[in-house]
Amino acid sequence: MVDIQIRPYRTGDAERITDIIQRCLVAVNYRDYPPQIIGKLRAYYSVDRFTEISNSRRIYVAETDRVLGTVSREGNKVYTMFVDPNYFGNGIGRQLMEYVERLAAEEGYNNMETGASIAAHDFYIRLGYSDLRESEADFGLIYIMRKPLR
Repeated sequence: MVDIQIRPYRTGDAERITDIIQRCLVAVNYRDYPPQIIGKLRAYYSVDRFTEISNSRRIYVAETDRVLGTVSREGNKVYTMFVDPNYFGNGIGRQLMEYVERLAAEEGYNNMETGASIAAHDFYIRLGYSDLRESEADFGLIYIMRKPLR
């Protein structure tokens, strides 16, 4: 397990976060989605897009001496959870999720919800999320999932 600090997003984080997401999409998501979907996702997750997202969602980053992962949330909805592919399996994603789940619970939410990619589905199952339904989004199949916070 990598010892990380989790802190709020700062504008200067956008370039590193975008790099992590781009590498995840190529290293992981390409197995489950066709090239045109990966291309759409890569175009969507730009530095400018992250700056835009930061105006409407709470974004958090996991860091050591550099940013290793990110997650964003709006209320009890989780978005944009990515970890540097070089650090998969080191507990960073779990720590990010536990962090936003704790914040949501402190704000009075009873559950957390997310739209999980095919690649991330098993990760969320291991964290205690269960499937509500499948959905076909602009970026391909996703699983709408929920986890009780109590």
